[in-house]
Amino acid sequence: MTTAFSTDVKAVPGPSTWIPVGHFLAFRRDPLTFLSNTARTYGDIARFSFGPQPVYLVSHPEWIEDVLVTSAKKFMKGIALQRAKRLLGEGLLTSEGQMHLRQRRTIQPLFHKQQVHRFAESMVTHALRWRDGVTDGQTIDVTAAMGGLTLTIVGDTLFSANVQSDTDDVREALHDAVQSFAYALLPGVEIFEKLPIGPFVKVRKARARLDRVILRVIAERRNSSEGGQDLVSMLLAARDPENPSAAGMSDQQIRDEAMTIFLAGHETTANAMAWTWHLLGRHREVEVRLHDEIDRVLGGRSPAVDDVPRLEYTRAVVAESMRLFPPAWTMGRRAIEPHMIGGHEVEKGALVLVSQWVVHRDPRWWPNAAAFTPERWLTAAARPKYAYFPFGGGNRVCIGESFAWTEAVLLLASIAQRWTFAAVTQPAPEPRITLRPANLHMRAVRR
Repeated sequence: MTTAFSTDVKAVPGPSTWIPVGHFLAFRRDPLTFLSNTARTYGDIARFSFGPQPVYLVSHPEWIEDVLVTSAKKFMKGIALQRAKRLLGEGLLTSEGQMHLRQRRTIQPLFHKQQVHRFAESMVTHALRWRDGVTDGQTIDVTAAMGGLTLTIVGDTLFSANVQSDTDDVREALHDAVQSFAYALLPGVEIFEKLPIGPFVKVRKARARLDRVILRVIAERRNSSEGGQDLVSMLLAARDPENPSAAGMSDQQIRDEAMTIFLAGHETTANAMAWTWHLLGRHREVEVRLHDEIDRVLGGRSPAVDDVPRLEYTRAVVAESMRLFPPAWTMGRRAIEPHMIGGHEVEKGALVLVSQWVVHRDPRWWPNAAAFTPERWLTAAARPKYAYFPFGGGNRVCIGESFAWTEAVLLLASIAQRWTFAAVTQPAPEPRITLRPANLHMRAVRR
């Protein structure tokens, strides 16, 4: 194995192509296969290009930790998220430097354990309502169903009841927004995105529709004499703990953070849940053990937030699902100065990719890596920290990680109390900004 940090500069291996945008076309056609084959063929660091843009795929956990944590100040967000500012603005997902640090300090208290616990009741309420609407033998589009459920939950916790009437409009707008990220890495996309071309028109309309909902709620909250318990109200009241006398966030800042929470909080958990149902439907022995734990811990009552730490196997099922099908399947960082990775110099301006899809399936860290084995999470294992990073890492680790874990465990326990789901179709991974299962239909079977 290569030493983590060598001072001998070595040439970086990688795939060759005679077409100037050949690597980009191969990546665009099937990014999961392209990244997996590149890592398997060329090792823990490989170099290729997207047109004039040099790209490095880094796949060793120690080097990933260096990029995301140890040397994070030498990198900024990658191309896709920089271009996502057109939709998300300067929210936590896209902002940089001091602005990002200030916003994170200000927003962090909203996601502390006690606040997440307050939202747990809403998670369970909506999960029970969803399961009550399912009928025995019904064929369900699981990806859409989980998207609708998590959208309702994030709408309730972020905006309280104010967006219920807008749910269909918001869901369609979010779908169009997510689809648009497929074009974010296109070389020269800036030239085309303001033209009246279908995908770019859709994303502009999607932003306008989402802004209409979010800005309306912000205005209502500002004009209200009563403090609300939803996240928008908390964003309005939030202050930088290192400068509490400073003014609060502007409407634009709140809009950007709300948009980021809305998109990230809905899309990632929906996909994690959809993939979990798919895996359970094909592994009866895992499902039986899951049901045994739920029945033993809950005894027939509805789950509550205090049950989450006791539902150990339930959490292990979610963890293993996110290992095999990580909602965030790749991350990019742009080098703002030259940097050495494993004895290889990465030049200023290069794009560094780290892929959860690749690393989570690496047999060096995961015995029987292709198998769905939740039991592996029930005992300690000697593997590098960044062999598993579904929520990223460093000072940009997902601020909603605790929210997501709590939501996933409670949704899985609530729904699995009553239903199992049998496979009807074989889904295909659809890697866009998140890893969606395409064509996932399952038949509901009452327990």
